[in-house]
Amino acid sequence: MSGRTEEALSYEQARDELIDVVRRLEAGGTSLEESLALWERGEELAKVCRRWLEGARARLDAALAEEEAGEDGEEEE
Repeated sequence: MSGRTEEALSYEQARDELIDVVRRLEAGGTSLEESLALWERGEELAKVCRRWLEGARARLDAALAEEEAGEDGEEEE
């Protein structure tokens, strides 16, 4: 598993590592301890991805609200 901190991971890096974790878990053949460690890492990575997606959604919502406010201002003139 990676030693990178969650804050240093881009969405794509976290997603790719999460995919790898899931593949390793699905393949089996790991000890209980290793499986638990993989699962915990997967949970951390899922949180990183969720935060990136929530941030992207907030930025998109803000941009759309700004655009709507601009259109409303144009209509009033």
